[in-house]
Amino acid sequence: MSLTAATGLIDAVSYLALGRTFVANMTGNVVFLGFAVSPESGFTVVAPLFSLAGFLLGSLVGGRAAAVLEDRPRRWLGIVFGAQALLLAIAALLVATDVLQRTGGTSYGLIFLLAGCFGVQNATVRHAGPKDMTTTVLTLTLTGLAADSVLGGGRSASPYRRLGSVAAMLAGAAVGALLLQATISGVILLAAAAVAVAAGIFVFGPAPAEAPKP
Repeated sequence: MSLTAATGLIDAVSYLALGRTFVANMTGNVVFLGFAVSPESGFTVVAPLFSLAGFLLGSLVGGRAAAVLEDRPRRWLGIVFGAQALLLAIAALLVATDVLQRTGGTSYGLIFLLAGCFGVQNATVRHAGPKDMTTTVLTLTLTGLAADSVLGGGRSASPYRRLGSVAAMLAGAAVGALLLQATISGVILLAAAAVAVAAGIFVFGPAPAEAPKP
């Protein structure tokens, strides 16, 4: 839930403050590249391309980290999400000191950095495979919520995890949009804190119960 809220916060920054691009949801960027074919659309290819490049690099790093550390899940998840939180905090500092700005050439560096952070997150969550928790994309979550319900003729699966994901994303996006009126760096720092909370839970939380021996 914490990682999902961080996604909402950062996509509020990228879409509302960095020129109509996403850094966690790459489907939107591919669509924006298609829109950019029309000069009247108001979309450009530069920001989505930087986002895609950063996301792919981050996903590559996240995949390699999973391959090396997956057999030690506490260490793996703690290192990966701790590093993501640190990079987000660095991004917040660079924005606060005007090293990276919301307009001009440096904004593409910010987009690349943020997209890389969420490429790492996506790759890690994909390997971890938590049920009904993608942390960045809600299309399948909403599909499962409706299709698996009694009305949808499904298995009547418990909807709480899926509803929680939707609520976390919505809350993160709403808080991000409101705080953007005062500070961009503050929103990014809040996302860093949310990811750091997730890292801390994986490192210091209770160990999972072992399955009983047959």
